[in-house]
Amino acid sequence: MAEAAYPTLSPELARTVIDPHSYAEWDGLLDTFDHLRQTKPLAKIVPDEEGLFEPFWLVTRYDDVMRMSKDNATFLNNPRPVVFSLNSAIEFSRQATGSNMLVDSLVVFDAPVHPKYRKLTQDWFMPRNLKQIEDEIRALANRTVDAMVAAGPEVDFCKLVSGPYPLHVVMQILGVPEEDEPRMQMLTQQMFGGQDADLSGTGMENMTPEQVVQLVAGAVKSFEDYFADIARQRRENPTDDVASVIANAKVDGAPLPDRDMAGYYIIVATAGHDTTSASTAGAMMALAQDQEQWARVKADRSLLPGIVEEAIRWTTPVQHFMRTAAEDTELGGQTIKKGDWLMMNYVAANHDPAQFDNPRAFDAARSPNRHVAFGAGAHQCLGLHLARLEMRILFETLLDRIASFELAGEPQRANSTFVGGLKTLPLRFTAS
Repeated sequence: MAEAAYPTLSPELARTVIDPHSYAEWDGLLDTFDHLRQTKPLAKIVPDEEGLFEPFWLVTRYDDVMRMSKDNATFLNNPRPVVFSLNSAIEFSRQATGSNMLVDSLVVFDAPVHPKYRKLTQDWFMPRNLKQIEDEIRALANRTVDAMVAAGPEVDFCKLVSGPYPLHVVMQILGVPEEDEPRMQMLTQQMFGGQDADLSGTGMENMTPEQVVQLVAGAVKSFEDYFADIARQRRENPTDDVASVIANAKVDGAPLPDRDMAGYYIIVATAGHDTTSASTAGAMMALAQDQEQWARVKADRSLLPGIVEEAIRWTTPVQHFMRTAAEDTELGGQTIKKGDWLMMNYVAANHDPAQFDNPRAFDAARSPNRHVAFGAGAHQCLGLHLARLEMRILFETLLDRIASFELAGEPQRANSTFVGGLKTLPLRFTAS
């Protein structure tokens, strides 16, 4: 057999990249990406004889990922899935929805549709508008830390703080009643945590890949039904929340199609809290392991934005997105053909030593810190200002209320190739 004209990964390395369990073994995963950046920074992953997925390029260097992120004309979010998916999942989605993805939202649209949809809520998520809800967010932060102090001195920070706090914030923005928040949390975990038995809560370790896809599809359907009712309420009685903006939005003079409206609600509801939860927990773990940085920021609050930004880079909650080449092009010294599928691996890019000195170290003073955890270009995360604001307010509250803390057990990461982070963080703390 003739040798491939492009670099490929061994089956073992390929499995590491696409296996959810690899992302729970963080140091080993980073070792793999260090090796690949040095030897095959842009390589093709080809399926074995079973053909469970389509071939794709793995992109691990920061510069290559940044170039792709900013070139939305060459690297499209459609027509292939924007998240790595097995062929069985893609086929299920096509049969269920007529689309390659179970949810059609901002993250799967290209121009000219994408900028029209993004514009609908973009002003709502800008810092000027977010100032109007800062007091409400601070009240939620205080309430969350109250619960932590009351439950202390040992807590699971993920369960008690980093999980519920951003969920409270985004559900308040969407006008979801507090009594429905546990349901929203469960559905989010089934969507994003469907690869992790602890998060999905369904005994999925005994499920086939097809059954896992059906689990995720069920969560999507539940979201769609729930937000259809929210949309109806906001059309009848509009308020000043983002749910009303979506419900009453028009593009090219027409209301949003039901599927697009549902996708808009789902992406705000899910991506708006799970990612911030992961960054917040990651920061607490890093600071628990390095009390000097906690002491420094306690003495100098001006360092707090650095902790927030470094937490987002260091944890990289959104671990990858896929793109499809719109035309033949060149990337990282390799010829990319029209129609090729590519994985921008943000974990690898955010730990590229060519861009970040000593990237595995958590450094609140890191500057510059131009990470790609929020993406870049036209598809940069819509909620990045909200995420930074939420984290800053929560850490201001923790700095006021928590004198010191340390690990009280071994933290555990989620098994997930897409949205990942800590699922448990046992802490022992002393209140101020």
